[in-house]
This record gives sequence, C-alpha cells and structure tokens, in this order.
Amino acid sequence: MLNRLLAGLLALLALSAGLAASPSLAGPVRTGHLTAELAAASQGVTPGGEVRVVLRQVIDKGWHTYWRNSGDSGAPTELTWTLPPGWSAGEIVWAPPARKPIGPLMNYGYSGEVLLPVTVRASASARPGDTVTLRAKAAFLVCADVCIPEDADLSLDLKVVAEDPAPDPVWAPRVEAALAAAPRPGQVEAILISGPSGLSIAATGAVLAGGKARDAYFFPYEAGVLDHAAAQTLDRGPEGLTLALKPAPGAAVPSSLAGVLAVDGKVYEIEARPGKALPGAAGLGPPPSTRPSAGPSGGLIGAIAFAFLGGLILNLMPCVFPVLAMKAASLASHGQDRAAARLQGLAFLAGVMATFLALAALLLVVRAGGAAVGWGFQLQSPPVVAALALLMLAVGLNMSGLFEIGGSLQGIGAGAANRNGALGAFLTGALAVVVAAPCTAPFMAPALGWAMTQPAALSLAVFAGLGLGFAAPFTLAALAPGVLSRLPRPGPWMETFRKVLAFPMYGAAAWLAWVIAVQAGPDLLARLLAAGVALAFACWLWGLAQKRAAVGRSARVLGASALVVAGLAVAGAVWPQPASAGSKAPETTGASTNGLAYEAYTPERLATLRAEGRPVFVNYTAAWCVTCQVNERVAFSSRTAAEAFESSGTVYLKADWTRRDEVIATDLARFGRAGVPLYVVYPAGGGEPKILPQLLTPDLVVRAVREAAKG
Repeated sequence: MLNRLLAGLLALLALSAGLAASPSLAGPVRTGHLTAELAAASQGVTPGGEVRVVLRQVIDKGWHTYWRNSGDSGAPTELTWTLPPGWSAGEIVWAPPARKPIGPLMNYGYSGEVLLPVTVRASASARPGDTVTLRAKAAFLVCADVCIPEDADLSLDLKVVAEDPAPDPVWAPRVEAALAAAPRPGQVEAILISGPSGLSIAATGAVLAGGKARDAYFFPYEAGVLDHAAAQTLDRGPEGLTLALKPAPGAAVPSSLAGVLAVDGKVYEIEARPGKALPGAAGLGPPPSTRPSAGPSGGLIGAIAFAFLGGLILNLMPCVFPVLAMKAASLASHGQDRAAARLQGLAFLAGVMATFLALAALLLVVRAGGAAVGWGFQLQSPPVVAALALLMLAVGLNMSGLFEIGGSLQGIGAGAANRNGALGAFLTGALAVVVAAPCTAPFMAPALGWAMTQPAALSLAVFAGLGLGFAAPFTLAALAPGVLSRLPRPGPWMETFRKVLAFPMYGAAAWLAWVIAVQAGPDLLARLLAAGVALAFACWLWGLAQKRAAVGRSARVLGASALVVAGLAVAGAVWPQPASAGSKAPETTGASTNGLAYEAYTPERLATLRAEGRPVFVNYTAAWCVTCQVNERVAFSSRTAAEAFESSGTVYLKADWTRRDEVIATDLARFGRAGVPLYVVYPAGGGEPKILPQLLTPDLVVRAVREAAKG
C-alpha cells in the first residue's frame, strides 16, 4: 500500500513538473512581459483547405516587440511550427509597424495588442471528425529600458470538417480587420532614384493623387540598406510624392528597395526599382518647372566659367578680408624684387589650388559615404572652428610682433633658411581657402550645385575653376611688372602697416568665437577663451625665447615650454566633448533685433503654411556664413522690411545650418545649391518658389515679400 502511494505521488510530481516546464496547453500563455495565444478565424478546416490562424500579443504597457525589420537594434518575433504530417504554415502577415526611437537609434515594432495572421493549410488526407493540435514555439524580444528574450509554447486545437466551416464569431472579424490593415501591393507604383545626395523613392498612384499627403514614412524590409534614424524628407505633387532617404553608412546602392510606405495612417507595400522620373509631376512632387535650375547652362564649360567668376568675386566677400590683408602686405614687401614676387604669386596659386581640390575631394568622399553635407561643411564641426579661431589669434599675435615665424609675414610655417617665403605664400593660400569656405559668392552657387550632381572628375574640374578665379588677382598682380613697379618701396612704414593688419585677424578670431557660442554653447566657448589665453602666453614665451637666442643666450627651456603650452591650449579647445555637452535645443521662435519675428524652419511647417495658402520666406543661413550675417544686418534690419513682412502676412522661416542638418542639406541640393546663403520665397496660393540673389538689399527683400503676397 505504501509503495503504491509513493508511486502515485512521484507520478503526480512528474506531471506537475512537466506542465510547469512547458506551457503547451491551448489558450493564452504569459511569458513575463506579454501574453500570447493562437486563435483561428473559423471553427474548423476541410481536408486540403486553408484556415487563418493569428498570433495574438498583448504587450505590457511601456514594453514593445519588433517588426520583421527591427531597425537599428532588436529582433523580430519568430514562429516555429510543429504540425501534423502533410500540414503546412505560410509566412507571417506583418501588421504595420510603428517607429520606436531610442536615443540615436530608430527601431520598428509594436506596443499594446497586435495580431499577426498566418495561413495554415490542412493535409488532403485529414479525416473529417478528427481534432488536430497545431503547435508553435513563439520567440519574442520584449524591450523597454532593457530587452528580455521570452518564449511561449503555444497550441491550438482545430477540428477537421467535411464542409466549409462557419466563421468563429469572436475571431473572424478580428482576423479580417488585421488582414485589411496590413499593407497590400499593387496600389502604389514606385521608382528608386539614386544620386550624390542619397536615395529617393518617387511614388505615384490614385491613392496618392492630389498632393495632400501630410506625413509619409518608408519602412524597408531589409536591414542595413538605409539609415533608419535619418530624417525622410517629403515632397508632394499632383500625382504622388517623393521621399528623400539616406543610405546606411557603407551600404551599396540597392538593386531594388522593398518595404512599407505609410502615408497619413494608410500603408502600401511597394518595391521601388531604379528608373528615371517621368516628365511632369508624376510621383515627383512639384513639376520640374517649379524648381530653379540646378546649374548653369552650358554643362561643364558653363559650370567652370561660373565657378571662375565666383572665385573672382569671392575675393570681395567679408570673410576673406583678413587674409586679403596678409596678401597685400606680402606683395608690398616684395614689390621691388620681381623674382621673389613671382615666386610668391605662384606659391600662393599652388596653395589655393591644392586646398580647393583637397576640400572638394573630402566633400565628395563624405557625401559618397551618405552624409548630407555641402560647401563649408568643415565649419559645422566645433573642433574645426575652434582650431581656426586659435590659428587666427596666433597669426594676429605674429603680425603684432609678439613672436616671429620665419623672416617675414609670409614666412608662416617656413624655416629661417626659407627667407623668400615661398612656403609661407603656399600656406597663406591654403589659409585663404579655409577662411573663404563660409562664403558663397554670386555665380558660385549654381556652379557648385551642378558639380555636386556630377561624377568626381567633373566636380573636381569645377572646383579647380573656382580656385583659379580665387587666386587670379593676387597671382596676376605678382606676375605683372606694371603692377609691381607701382608698389611703394619697402621701409619702416611696413612694420606699422603689418601691425595694423593684425586687427582684422583678431576680428576673425572673435567672429569664430561667436560661431562657437552659437554652435556649441557656452561650455565650449569658455574652453576656447581659456585656450586663447594659454596660446597667447605660449606665443609670448616663444617670442621671449627668440629674443634670448638673438643675443646668444640659451632659450631651449623657454621654447620647449612655449610648445607644450601651445599644444595643451589647442588640445583643450578641440578635444571632443561628450555628446550632451554644449548642446543647444533648436529654436522654435525668435525675433531679430529689429523685431522681425521668425520661426524655425521644418519641412512640415513649410508644408502646413503652403497648404494654408500663405506666403513664406525661407532663409537658409548659418552663423559661420559671413555673407549670411551681413545680409541679416543690412537687408533684414530695416523697419521697412519688418513692416513689409507684417503687412503682407508673410511668414519668415529660418533654416539654421550652423550645425549639421541633413534635412537642410537635402533642401539645398534640391535647389541646386551646395551651401548657404539661400533665400527662397514661396508666393501665396501655392505658386512657384523664387530664389533671391545671395547679396540682399532692403528694397529687394521688401519687393520680394510684397510680390509673394500677391501670389
């Protein structure tokens, strides 16, 4: 009797352990952070027939699971079936996903309740009257602040019937609703367009006609092709829309792009294949006639000619004034030595050309890697701006006589043996290009905009034309005997002139410090100011060492100390900060000093204003763009301009490109521009946008605003 009792107890314990280890009973299963179950849309299945089975997830609040492409992290839900012989299960019909941003990442998944239908086909040899059990092992990755893998062994009892079964009164309507909400192919046609600025999907179809889409997003089926976290810029047209996409870093251009296009809450399954835009507006936003020309007429020759003219005019831009002073002083110092002057001119030309081509090559490489950047992109990096500010300060201190490098002003970087200053002239040409980068002169914008859409060889040819134009005035003056003969003879006046010209360099350093304040906030500005003080101290030590050496006394300790202090100063200013340090929240509204109200630009805000029929003035600007800042003070500071905006009802939007912004970079590329400033006026009633010149006057702004109000 005791043996039987013990045997029964052991059997009961074994059964309990088995049930606890594998929750395979039919019905809902709790996994930890969600409840899962299988259900059927009908009350049975015929031999050889199909039945819709659904995997239901009820996810705890604050947690989520993942779509078929989980995005930048995560893993999709998986189902592994165990079915009777001859039975089969199809693929999951995925419900439309939602975006799940987590820090800098973008994931795709589900929250709350989600139904994922699957079609199950019965064996043709199934016998009516039998009840079969469908089993599936479901694997979930459930995430909130942490991610937890969770599993459930699910089962569903299904009866085999001889005739078509009746729909399940509870589950049939829910499964049908899930299938109706799933994306379907065939409603939208799509073209994949690739170019230097990235990828675009042009979508057209009756469901998209009218250009009324307010929000659109593309969920790719394949991971690793697109940068999921990058903004997708929407453009609308009478027959469709275009989405600008950013490829994933290092990803090759796909042969096709399949996924889900979500437009205003509705979803469509598309497969975009490479192709060219159809004439007119089919699926490509506004018709081509509404877009300004992407480049000058005449192709490559026209672009080079425009670039050469732009380079000439670039010498008159405010950002180049400090280096113009250096060039003028250098040329005057060699006015009576034609051979030295010619060498100076050619060295300056070489420095300009080498730097222009190096910047162009770097720009093309960065863009090829998927980054949306344009002319002046290096000044969107706070460490680069900080280094330039310190360089301008050091040049100013040198011109003020605090220390010497080489034997003359143009001896920057040259040794004492290089008294002709050729290397100094080369480096001055390089510095002039770096300082000129914030500026975009007339004729430059269409030339560079065209160059950014061409193969690398053609792009570099256009940048070479820009460099030739920029270097031409100084180089030709250095090579022209008539010009040299009219220059004053060197004398004591040159030392005073040199010290006077130090102040434009100090002004340039102060301007770059202001750019740092706008770009990265007060923390980095404080570091830069401290580094500036330390650098000035290092320059003083270096000058003191030079004076001691001049009288035959040892100056090694002073010189070494100067180099150490200077190195620490530069490192302290340009050393990368934590991601959160110095960050600034984007502005939403503001007012200029004259009370001209503005709003921060976003494509969505522009689309809303245009849909309302209001005139809009968009100012693409940056703190490091001197031309932009001059226009701010000259063209937008008058009371007349403010009154024109107010009386016409024109909304003033500022697109600030001081820091990298891929949306703004994409906009610039669409208007055929590679840099700022860019001024676009959208007339009332939805007419064609108009691009204003890069150099503005108050009258020009007032006239453009009033014309826009008339539509």
